[in-house]
Amino acid sequence: MSEDLSRLAERARPTVLGLARIAVALLFACHGAASLFGVLGGAHGKAPQVGEWPDWWAALIQLAGGVLVLVGLAVRPAALVCSGSMAYAYFSVHQEHALWPIQNGGEPAAMFCWTFLLIAAAGPGGLTLSGLLRRPRRVAQPSVA
Repeated sequence: MSEDLSRLAERARPTVLGLARIAVALLFACHGAASLFGVLGGAHGKAPQVGEWPDWWAALIQLAGGVLVLVGLAVRPAALVCSGSMAYAYFSVHQEHALWPIQNGGEPAAMFCWTFLLIAAAGPGGLTLSGLLRRPRRVAQPSVA
């Protein structure tokens, strides 16, 4: 029974990792779109001006990095940049208010940081656009009659 469960888990791993990657990246991209374009409930606080450091750049990383990780293109480097941007957000915005994320409002930044670091290290899993682009196309063989 245990061996069967292990085999099933191993077969499901790429798909489950891919689905988790998609869910996290979608949430991250939505956050960036809300900040940049005022959609999905808009930015929390005032929307950043184009080029404003660090808010506009963070939102751009959230949107662009989130979309790349979501669709499965350049996943490892994009996830690493997303992780780094959330580490920066945590230490430059949240950490000064209190030590623990639960106290300083930095839970989303910490969760995104560690999740994107995991994706960068573990890889994208299944369900990627890069995987579809890499697959060799099957050429129809002429039938011999």
